[in-house]
Amino acid sequence: MRAGEPLLSLRGASKSYTLGGNVIRALKSVDLGLVRGEIAAITGPSGSGKSTLLNLCGLLDTADGGELLFDGEPLPAGDDVRRTALRRQAIGFVFQGFNLVPVMTAHDNVDYPLYLLGVPAAERRARVQEALARVGLQDLGGHKPDQLSGGQRQRVAIARAIVKRPRLVIADEPTANLDAQTASQIVGLMRALAHNDGTSFLVATHDERMLPHCDRSLMLDDGVLQGGIHAH
Repeated sequence: MRAGEPLLSLRGASKSYTLGGNVIRALKSVDLGLVRGEIAAITGPSGSGKSTLLNLCGLLDTADGGELLFDGEPLPAGDDVRRTALRRQAIGFVFQGFNLVPVMTAHDNVDYPLYLLGVPAAERRARVQEALARVGLQDLGGHKPDQLSGGQRQRVAIARAIVKRPRLVIADEPTANLDAQTASQIVGLMRALAHNDGTSFLVATHDERMLPHCDRSLMLDDGVLQGGIHAH
């Protein structure tokens, strides 16, 4: 990736759904550029298209129109092999509903992405412990999700997102279930990862506490993104 070139770009991205015979235009010709080491917040009312935008940028869904580039290279909707490889290796996810496996311990939930990547067991153990420590849960690795509070589960989800050292983290309301102290800790971790490790973050949030700590705050309303293309 050339200096200053966006890690991720959307150009004229559109997405529609059919619901009850009606066509819902979730995104309308969205332009977005996200550079290495940037934290960008997406704000807007419920139903404005934030989740759809996150799914496109996280390669969980494809656009009906427009173009998506990763590292300056176009990533066509039909290139499932490349999209899957990038999603596994380069992108971490923090879902609003946690999406933890209930029968697995916190340690094993965080370990699972590394297992899928074929990382050796000894390295996985070290990286999982490091990730849990970074979110303040180093002593709770043996607990299953139903033994943890909502805030603790969110922190496990964040540890799982960062354990594979992704280049991009897609986060849906990452601080919504956290008290002020823990939210501050997580935002501090995000800033450290962004500015020290070069990790980029695209965050959908209603949490006003997060916005002063983001490099940009973009408004999405009725599928239209305000001010998305410029890196800074």
